[in-house]
Amino acid sequence: MTRENVLNALKNVLLAENGQDIVTAGCVQDLAIEKYYISFNLILPTDDADIRLKVKSEAIKAIKDHVSKDAVIKIGFTPKPTPQSTYEQNTSPLPGVKKIIAVVSGKGGVGKSTVAANLALALAEDGSKVGLMDADIYGPSVPIMFGVRGERPMMRDINGKGMIVPLERFGIKLLSIGLLVDDNKAVVWRGPMASSAIRQFITDVDWGDLDYLVIDMPPGTGDIHLTLLQTISVSGVVIVSTPQDVALADAKKGIAMFGQAQLNAPILGIVENMSYFIPPNAVPDQKYYIFGKHGARNLAEEYEIPFLGEIPLIENIREGGDIGVPAMVSDDEASKKAFIELATSVKNRLL
Repeated sequence: MTRENVLNALKNVLLAENGQDIVTAGCVQDLAIEKYYISFNLILPTDDADIRLKVKSEAIKAIKDHVSKDAVIKIGFTPKPTPQSTYEQNTSPLPGVKKIIAVVSGKGGVGKSTVAANLALALAEDGSKVGLMDADIYGPSVPIMFGVRGERPMMRDINGKGMIVPLERFGIKLLSIGLLVDDNKAVVWRGPMASSAIRQFITDVDWGDLDYLVIDMPPGTGDIHLTLLQTISVSGVVIVSTPQDVALADAKKGIAMFGQAQLNAPILGIVENMSYFIPPNAVPDQKYYIFGKHGARNLAEEYEIPFLGEIPLIENIREGGDIGVPAMVSDDEASKKAFIELATSVKNRLL
């Protein structure tokens, strides 16, 4: 196998955007060949995850068909260097907030809020200053999970402007629509009203100085996600899924949404919640994979994004959320260990 043969084979792979082949378009970088081993990186004019996978698959097929069916091929992706977009120019971090982390899921019921709450607490374990914004307007969970239902945030005058002061619990600054409306009333708002509330959570809240602001996003992909990304610059996105296929199918939508270059929100990785069940008083390493095994890990490999870890299904995690004592401030060492490992992975990805 020669460099020339490989490049000629890759000229059969065309870009949908302009019809050019990936070699002529300069997409093939760092080509290395050693016996039957071929490796190179692709730099594509799009960050769409599905398109990247399609081009990768076509490149492998082209080499197998035109060079050698026995070739062992490794393809990576290099980020596309682009000038600062208008989208990026119009966004800026919150004053005093160093890193903003959005926790998202393609569907409800996967424990996204539990992960967001405990991630925030785990990030604060080393003394970091952390805030948690509950951006799930229609289904706020933070007041219940932190035991602050019925409490109301105060207002403070800052330079002649009234600002909301977040509540504090377990050393975390908290804000949720659930702290501003009656518990027994449903939030029945159209998209523009919900988006307006999210803007207010950003522009009219005195978050102070924070090392991390964790944002618990609503499930799915919609107005609130776009509004938030248009208003602030998100440092990274954590995608939450369970191992089962129905959750993974929706997680792919989240990956596709935040993989769009114009959103300018890097995906830190995917975390698998409810990975396995650990019964009370279980012997060490006794695990039951009741929702399937390694589904999110396999999805991360498929889309070539980092796998951030597994969160077990433990009764104490559910109980703690219901009574306002999250797992990170409980006595359950297995739960705490899982969330601390997740926080460590997230921090490392943000360096």
